[in-house]
Amino acid sequence: MALSAKIRPIWRTTRGPLPIFAIPAIVHAMKTMNISLPPTLRSFVREQAVERGYGTSSAYIRELIRRDQDRQHLRGLLLKGGESPPSVIADKAYFETLRTGVRRRSGV
Repeated sequence: MALSAKIRPIWRTTRGPLPIFAIPAIVHAMKTMNISLPPTLRSFVREQAVERGYGTSSAYIRELIRRDQDRQHLRGLLLKGGESPPSVIADKAYFETLRTGVRRRSGV
């Protein structure tokens, strides 16, 4: 099979074929969730979506949720690291060894 046959678009939309990288977004279609907001929050969300260049209020909310997921993941990693025993002592000699390695690799 020719390479072009492997990567040619296989799904069509009203604007033409979709590239292969866009197919996962279609296969994993989003579900709808409705939330109730007081008028002040609703206005804030709409304003932020426009000011920050999001196409819709939903896109803005999705980004907020993704950031919160990232924050929670990072917090979990930090807590796990804080509970683990130190693997090396991070003293002056340790950091000097790191600097020496960086200088050697960068040719300084």
